[in-house]
Amino acid sequence: MRVLAAMSGGVDSAVAAARAVEAGHDVVGVHLALSRAGGTLRAGSRGCCTIEDAMDARRAADKLGMPFYVWDFSERFRDDVIDDFVAEYRAGRTPNPCMRCNEKIKFAALLERAIELGFDAVCTGHYATLVDTPEGRELHRASDNAKDQSYVLGVLTAEQLAHTYFPLGATPSKALVRAEAAERGLTVAHKPDSHDICFIPDGDTRGWLAERVGAEKGEILDRSGAVVGTHDGAHAFTVGQRRGLQLGVPAADGKPRFVLEVRPVNNTVVVGPKEALACAEIAGERFTWAGRAPSETSFACDVQIRAHADPVPAMAVLEGGVLSVRPETPFDGVAPGQTAVLYDGTRVIGQFTIDRTVSAVPVGA
Repeated sequence: MRVLAAMSGGVDSAVAAARAVEAGHDVVGVHLALSRAGGTLRAGSRGCCTIEDAMDARRAADKLGMPFYVWDFSERFRDDVIDDFVAEYRAGRTPNPCMRCNEKIKFAALLERAIELGFDAVCTGHYATLVDTPEGRELHRASDNAKDQSYVLGVLTAEQLAHTYFPLGATPSKALVRAEAAERGLTVAHKPDSHDICFIPDGDTRGWLAERVGAEKGEILDRSGAVVGTHDGAHAFTVGQRRGLQLGVPAADGKPRFVLEVRPVNNTVVVGPKEALACAEIAGERFTWAGRAPSETSFACDVQIRAHADPVPAMAVLEGGVLSVRPETPFDGVAPGQTAVLYDGTRVIGQFTIDRTVSAVPVGA
């Protein structure tokens, strides 16, 4: 195949590219410049897509003897990921920018250009497995559950999966990937993994959002609507949060209270007992299928609502353009804007953005 290897500058994408070359494919490396701040430097494990990452990617490509390019996707990244992140928080939702980046940048914008240039597939260092069946290509979990990234890839469609290549999916552990990088003489063998949100490298999400969304004082309410405190900006809170609540009225039972809901329209935050975080149903209109769509409008599945959460057995129902899921045991602390990924065993069925949640504990209970 003609393969375009997306090289972030990390060890995973470097080893993935090396395996693609070793498999005999015609491989070209590309690093995506996603920030207009070209001089941005990396701070340990914080940040990615920096000038240092670009140089690390180039050194790896040179070591592998493959052509290498840097493509400027900063404008598309700003529009589809950063602006979306701000808009979601402004609407009181909790977005996942890594999902949007995979959906809009790596497997949409990048893949579209790759196909236009005659490449057969885009290769990345994600930990996930592709299985070809008579019914089409399927996306499955990686062999290493600790590194499995099928959740953040749940946004990929059948057409996108047909042009993807994940050489690391069957690798038993990340330690083996680092050892292989060292054996190949790749300088990124011991480079720290990146954490947090790449476009907020200092990790201060609250401060970053305050500059863009604005901080306006508002009220904190209990589930009955009584005012129990104040806040400096609803955007700084997310469902399930306990710390940082400025509550002037203690709970009747003396127990801690948690954020249950963020209401940006009237700039209020609703708090309540931990039990009220239990969620009996989630639903959303923005859904996609990873490969073949389910043959029934009601089906059993496992649902994962965070990248490293345990999957929960559930029933999914598609009706009137809305996909809703009822778990066998309630979810804990689900926020609108999160992504729910549906599985059949290790296979990813599809995903949806959560628009609505139903508490398992009625008000007053």
